[in-house]
Amino acid sequence: MFGLLINDKEVKEMEYLIKREMDEILFDLRDERIDYIVKRAMEERYKILFTLFRRVASPNDCIKYMRRGKKDRKKG
Repeated sequence: MFGLLINDKEVKEMEYLIKREMDEILFDLRDERIDYIVKRAMEERYKILFTLFRRVASPNDCIKYMRRGKKDRKKG
């Protein structure tokens, strides 16, 4: 297990960067031109980012980025 000491400004910066990356992934997952295998890798990356995001973000922010179900995971 690792520990990390960061101040409030650094937390906000991490939150911002993770949000932007997750937004990009969500946008790309809707693109039908992207192959299913690539989308699957993007979903794995999204899960990792969301796990990190949950550690620094408020519960209300986390709800906005939760994946819902098959609607969000439509095959390409």
